[in-house]
Amino acid sequence: MMEFLYFPEDKSEYIPAFIMLVIFMIGAMAAMMFFYKKSKKEEKLFEDSYLNQEFAQSLGDAAKAEDQSSNS
Repeated sequence: MMEFLYFPEDKSEYIPAFIMLVIFMIGAMAAMMFFYKKSKKEEKLFEDSYLNQEFAQSLGDAAKAEDQSSNS
């Protein structure tokens, strides 16, 4: 009835599969940590450059507004 399922009589055949599962889980966790750290670094770089650019623009706008009010 269920010939497509294979459950070995000798349970030692599960050991290589378990070892491979552990290896792949460690690899998946390492990849996840790598992407998480890389994402945090890129987020910090983006925020620094964006905030610096926005700050410089706001200073420039304030200086222009001040020049216009003093010229009037």
